[in-house]
Amino acid sequence: MPSTGATSAPRIAVDAMGGDFGPQVVVPAAVEAAREGIAIALVGDEAVVNAELAGCDAEGLDIRVVHASQVVEMDDKPADALRRKKDSSIQVACRLVKDGEAHGVVSAGNSGATVACGMFVLGRIKGVQRPALAGILPTEKNPVVLIDVGANVDSKPQHLFQFGLMADVFARDVLGLDKPSVGILSIGEEEGKGNAAVREAFDLLKKSQLRFIGNVEGRDIFTGEVDIVVCDGFVGNVALKLSEGLATSLGRILKDELKSSWLSKLGTLLSMRAFKRFRKVTDYAEYGGAPLLGLKDIVLVAHGKSNQLAMVNCIRMAATSVRNRAHEHLVEKLADHQGLNGKSEKSAA
Repeated sequence: MPSTGATSAPRIAVDAMGGDFGPQVVVPAAVEAAREGIAIALVGDEAVVNAELAGCDAEGLDIRVVHASQVVEMDDKPADALRRKKDSSIQVACRLVKDGEAHGVVSAGNSGATVACGMFVLGRIKGVQRPALAGILPTEKNPVVLIDVGANVDSKPQHLFQFGLMADVFARDVLGLDKPSVGILSIGEEEGKGNAAVREAFDLLKKSQLRFIGNVEGRDIFTGEVDIVVCDGFVGNVALKLSEGLATSLGRILKDELKSSWLSKLGTLLSMRAFKRFRKVTDYAEYGGAPLLGLKDIVLVAHGKSNQLAMVNCIRMAATSVRNRAHEHLVEKLADHQGLNGKSEKSAA
């Protein structure tokens, strides 16, 4: 395990082989994060990773290279990746954390395999019934946390309630929100709206110590009036992909319109600063990745198409979670709501 330096900073195990662009994007991003004082363990094919490192100015930085002989491809099934690719970069990264050699994992690879490795290698925090992916989306004001965005396609009321608890800790410790507001996604604002799971979860959230504001609708997600939106992973993933697709399509439509005439082109030049600010706010790269909340350690799932900025921000988020003791605070939050946490996963399933 070669190292280019030493520090007492949180060490983040980074899956160097993950994502559409692999080491050529992940390695420079890890080097940039290391320059900010974050210790890095780059996990992947040692020869490939070292070749990329040779092209970066990594002298004196705390970057270790850990060899992994296998890669989980984007079309691999999570169960197969767990059983047949035990020396994959994502599994090795998770084992580094489990063995105490790193404090968190970041991967832009196969999201299903990353979630599976996180759950089965690292395990859940005691009392957490289902870990959940928290997506971070831009709004008219501050970013909103949408949870769950794909880890659980069928969620019971108890799961939704715990999603709210976990997102509250994340919003406080990582996003720096003092008293985040929590809403549950439904088909109407009035109490009593929604299916049976949403209605029962509403009652649990209402009894909690969270700053629960009730039901919110899909149109409320991007207003900035709510900090956390709770939903099951099926609905959350649809909402996430819909917002990504809409943003992309609107960008193309706007670009075509701005090129349609000389007057439009002149207006574009005059408004260039505003367009740059708009692009920055709506760029997913600004928000890093989606944390998998509820595990014994920190795991972040980055977008498969993540560029260098997105990967740097993802590594930063993982380090912030470690520094701010998000895991410990979640254990405390669960203990505070023990009376509402209900049955164990085995009896609730």
